[in-house]
Amino acid sequence: MVCPGSTSDTKMQTAAAILEKTQKHPCYSFDAHQKFARMHLPVAPYCNISCNYCNRKFDCVNESRPGVTSEILTPQAAKKKFDRVSEKVGELSVVGIAGPGDALADWENTRQTIGLIRKENPQIVFCLSTNGLLLPEYAQEIVELGVSHVTVTVNCLDPVIGAKIYKHINYKGRHYEGEAGVAILIENQLAGISKLTSQGIIVKINIVMLKGINDHHIPEVVKKMKELGVYITNIMPLIPAPGSVFENFPQTTMKDVNEMRNSCELDVMQMRHCKQCRADAIGLLGEDRSQEFRDHDESLTVFQRVM
Repeated sequence: MVCPGSTSDTKMQTAAAILEKTQKHPCYSFDAHQKFARMHLPVAPYCNISCNYCNRKFDCVNESRPGVTSEILTPQAAKKKFDRVSEKVGELSVVGIAGPGDALADWENTRQTIGLIRKENPQIVFCLSTNGLLLPEYAQEIVELGVSHVTVTVNCLDPVIGAKIYKHINYKGRHYEGEAGVAILIENQLAGISKLTSQGIIVKINIVMLKGINDHHIPEVVKKMKELGVYITNIMPLIPAPGSVFENFPQTTMKDVNEMRNSCELDVMQMRHCKQCRADAIGLLGEDRSQEFRDHDESLTVFQRVM
């Protein structure tokens, strides 16, 4: 029996509230993705790691992939933009910060943006995406800010494999290359994810599937994520980005991706409706309306502070 007002009772109420929010989050719930809209606010241009599949300096308004945006907003401009969008997009339920760099590498911008919007809109679901390098440092603040959903990109658990995926990382003022840097990244990812799930935060794991590099290793990654209590994993195909190290690497086929998802579904629920959205995406997952709300007078120079 649970006594009213007890710690167990509070935890159950918190879990129920987060579950309700998840049912309105189009990225975490298949049923929600055609009913509820999300808004990504590009307030975090800086990144502290360099991925071989990424090039955030390339932007095409017709392109949809992570790391792409046509503007960078200050927290104040992001709040104004949110106000405009929320008036016209009635199904808006989620505000996310997905870069175009890393949400935690630009933590002050991320924190201010969430605080400004939350003050007047407590009903909005807040989420953010991160590579996880700084997750142990900011996990508690994430919880205290009321962010209920966090996506972490975890491409491997083995530094040898990771050295083929990441060029370098910048951590606490030092530059690391190769396996040494990847080892720090992986250690922090696992510690940060554990901190979040232990406090009831819903965690989604993104995994970029790279044929011949990490594809054989993905089931091991998913099993580890299960141990850490993640809610869902999102195995994504590589999109070869112009100008990136992997620009000539073959794009992963959806046949291979779906076979991997089918295999890993035995351990963790799989996301199958991901659109690999831009960092400034607005609207339903399959209906990006970001161009409709663009206002360059309120934006900063694109990628003025990238790594």
